[in-house]
Amino acid sequence: MEQPVSSIPYSDTGYFNQLVIDFLAEHPHLRPFYTYSPVKPSFEDVIKAKKAHPQHRETLVAALEQQYQGLAASDAVKANISSLSDLNTFTVVTAHQPNIFTGYLYFAYKILQTIKLASQLKEQYSTYNFVPVYYMGSEDADLDELGHVYIDGKNIVWPTSQQGAVGRMQPEGFDELINKIKDALGHGAYSDELITLLRTAYLEHENIQDATLYLVNELFGRYGLVVLIPDSPALKRLFIPVMRDELQHQQSHKIVNETTERLSQHYKVQANPREINLFYLTETSRERIVRIGDTWKVLHMPIEFTATTLEKELQEHPERFSPNVILRGLFQETILPNIAFIGGGGEIAYWIELQDLFAHYRVPFPVLLLRNSFLLVNSLSQQRLQKLGLDITALFGDVEVLINQFVQKHTNASLVLKDEYAAVEKLFDDLVEKARNIDVTLEATVGSERSKAIKSIGKLEHKFLKAEKKKFAWQTEQIRTLKGKLFPADSLQERKENFMPWYIHQGPAFFDLILEKLDPLSDQFGIIYND
Repeated sequence: MEQPVSSIPYSDTGYFNQLVIDFLAEHPHLRPFYTYSPVKPSFEDVIKAKKAHPQHRETLVAALEQQYQGLAASDAVKANISSLSDLNTFTVVTAHQPNIFTGYLYFAYKILQTIKLASQLKEQYSTYNFVPVYYMGSEDADLDELGHVYIDGKNIVWPTSQQGAVGRMQPEGFDELINKIKDALGHGAYSDELITLLRTAYLEHENIQDATLYLVNELFGRYGLVVLIPDSPALKRLFIPVMRDELQHQQSHKIVNETTERLSQHYKVQANPREINLFYLTETSRERIVRIGDTWKVLHMPIEFTATTLEKELQEHPERFSPNVILRGLFQETILPNIAFIGGGGEIAYWIELQDLFAHYRVPFPVLLLRNSFLLVNSLSQQRLQKLGLDITALFGDVEVLINQFVQKHTNASLVLKDEYAAVEKLFDDLVEKARNIDVTLEATVGSERSKAIKSIGKLEHKFLKAEKKKFAWQTEQIRTLKGKLFPADSLQERKENFMPWYIHQGPAFFDLILEKLDPLSDQFGIIYND
């Protein structure tokens, strides 16, 4: 029997900001900041724009083939990499940092949505080929964000003192980390297979980005997903003209600032540009570059350049320059024949700052799509909801409000003292008239007593509800348990949990299920009932 799926508008979840909601609705305040509709995009137009833009396909294919050396790539992956040499092949991209053990559930959702969209586009446009790409943000240095994984209430942290780009870090101490994960996961039909996969990924590879490449390829390679690590001298060389212009003229600061000034009239700005939006990258550090007069300095390092030595460094070591969030998308769209980018709310928020920057460098702006979001509900949770007579959507709200509503709905007692409030109001209305006839100054006294009486009834109402809740102790406990299980730490499941607790029981079929339920152009938050 097919699993039932329902959905809820993003605006009704309470977990997405107004910018995301307005983005999907194509609100007039936001629509000028992106090129194509996020729900009904014109792929013909973006393909046409990308075909007219110079491509560097030979360099891209060579870089990918080098990255995949020694990996057991599927025939689908090999075919997709090879096809990128063809002028009629385009990519669909999602990007994410190399979180250890993939980090959050939405990591898998983004990748699967990319795979699904590429597949649908192949069916829709038979004269073209479309390759799903996971663009690894391996130069990110935020270890606090990337260096932990949450499994069934346990936050497992990688205790390393390494610094710099996380992708370049050595996976030291992962033997112990994997043992902790094994204990946290417990037993499942695919437990041993998964733990073996993790050990091979992290204990037999030199750094985190290579470990992540191996892991993602093993999990998603059968779908033809191509993993791209942009931390490559050959790929960075393609971006030298923009990096040179950034270092010499700081164009992105001015252009993006003008955009964010307009954007900030209605929304909170996600990312503010710096004067120079490049980092200097070494094996153990990732530091900002600042310009002081005719000298470029690397902060916190004894490194500085003149115009001549800076150009020499760019030509000889382009891999040492790392775009930040303002230039990262431009780099991605420079090295890939890309037509669509799938990202979360935060990613969409900074991409919509960049349209004018793309126009300045004459790089086609891609279709922006919000990643699919899901809540996975197992059969036990579904049974509890049915027993309580609750719809799953009720759990998106405040749990205490839900409990109060549940008790008020099912109690035989009158817990809302509506009539009593009305009676008190009438009583004091009469007293105000009497006070006015006796001494007008007494009206203030009557008003004060009215407030006290209303507060007293409110306290009684609260005590009545509190007393009645005790009669529904098991129901209220079940509601709290469900909320905690499905919304860990009062967050969306996908922003907290990892894929592994589901994978150990279902194996690759778990991803097949998500892939089946995905709608790449959906504007709804999905709910999947998953046994």
